[in-house]
Amino acid sequence: MQMELHTGIELAVALTHQTTLPDLLKTATTQLENAFGLTRCWALELDLSGRTLHCSDLPEPGEFDCGDFSHPFAHLLQTGKARELTRAASYRLDHPGFQSLIEASDRPKSLWLEPLRGDDGRTLGILVLCRDESDWSGITAQPLYCGLLQLLTHQWVSQLQSRDQVWQRRLLKRSLDNLHDAETVRKRCEILAQTLVGPSETMTKLRAQVVRAAGSQLSVLVQGETGCGKDVVARGIHELSDRAEGPMVVVNCAAIPDSLLESELFGHTKGAFSGADQAKEGLLAQADGGTLFLDEIGDMPLALQSKLLRVLESREFRPLGARQEQHSDFRLVAATHQPLHQSIKDGSFRQDLFYRLGQFPLHVTPLRERLDDLESLSRHFIRLYTEREGTGPLGISSHALRTFLSYDFPGNARELRNIIELACLQTPAGDDIQPEALRLTDFFSEQGGPETPVTVSDCPGTPIAPEADNIRDLKAAAQAFEAAVIRDRLRQYGGNRAQAAESLGLPKRTLAHKCLKYQVAEA
Repeated sequence: MQMELHTGIELAVALTHQTTLPDLLKTATTQLENAFGLTRCWALELDLSGRTLHCSDLPEPGEFDCGDFSHPFAHLLQTGKARELTRAASYRLDHPGFQSLIEASDRPKSLWLEPLRGDDGRTLGILVLCRDESDWSGITAQPLYCGLLQLLTHQWVSQLQSRDQVWQRRLLKRSLDNLHDAETVRKRCEILAQTLVGPSETMTKLRAQVVRAAGSQLSVLVQGETGCGKDVVARGIHELSDRAEGPMVVVNCAAIPDSLLESELFGHTKGAFSGADQAKEGLLAQADGGTLFLDEIGDMPLALQSKLLRVLESREFRPLGARQEQHSDFRLVAATHQPLHQSIKDGSFRQDLFYRLGQFPLHVTPLRERLDDLESLSRHFIRLYTEREGTGPLGISSHALRTFLSYDFPGNARELRNIIELACLQTPAGDDIQPEALRLTDFFSEQGGPETPVTVSDCPGTPIAPEADNIRDLKAAAQAFEAAVIRDRLRQYGGNRAQAAESLGLPKRTLAHKCLKYQVAEA
């Protein structure tokens, strides 16, 4: 009796010193094996769902589905009563997991299955005792065995409660972090709404995406039609990022001739080529610590695309004529109105560069698909005009706003701004803009209107020249006709500038310049 008491104290101390549930179960099974001469002892833990028993010491599979009655554990948990299982009976069970347990136990003659419950009534799991004698009453009736099981279940519940508390603290922290992140996103979206204007659902989602993009170092590819505000998105990404104090270097790939674009990006040394009478720092170097915005990336020459890809992978580049490479820590934002997937098929844009640029893709919806933003954008442009000129209209009337609903804005937000600013000029200070002040069809649009001095057909095919009697400005009429021809040719070739330029006898760079000048968007 004294020996049993001494042994019980040692075993109890060992159990209470375990700080994790796996250690507790391992110590308990080892103690039971040593104290009662068992060939093996297993502890199966019931998960929180109450559907699966787990045993990390068992070979694969170490899990038992509590709804699967092809093994005895499911029945044991249902009845809550301990039972013996003989070797002969175990042979008749064809459950692979249970047979794996039998094999790992060296095929004992008898097993004792004991369900364990805590003081709070929670089912904790099952003990599996293995030995070659079938009389289990000599063990299960001993005070030492009963005391160890009682202490084991008490410690088991304590470990679960401690684990629950840790989990709850983590859950609380995660919830607080999510709330903080959500509040941060909300505040930054409010800041962004001052420039990326519009209450529509698409703009709300876009602002949230811009905020998330700004919080990363991923390369961002902004896609959308001409004039829809891709540059505003790029500026928002820069100003909300941790690089806001650094420079934002803007490169319009369509406006710089091919022969100069590489020198502009990489820089050059003195004497690197004819006319390089002094060294010049490239835009890549100037963007160090900030953001490099490559606008109209779809117009970048193919040869330069491969060099840019290498720079994006290493942030290393070599100025023209230099022997040593330089490093620039910049964040890249690129934008294009061209369908790059089609450009990849045509062979004019590298597929690997496309995927490198589009780590965080953004799409800006055209204005005609978010008419809910018209009023906010109009008032925003009126405010900008008034701040710049020092005077201007008070606002815009509801009748004028309704006029916009029948117009599809081929030039998007940029065209709306031009329309609003011209209306501001024609509206007395302090008044609201009225419908008669709006010229919804300018010289570079295909749609007709009562106040348009030039009439251009919007029918497909070759554009019709303006009627002479309607012309009040010869230069404007010529530009309107040229814009209409370009727009029609782009529609004919599905927006492919290279083919359209060739059909018109123009260099692609010249056509790109005219598209920007006339605000011509591809069909």
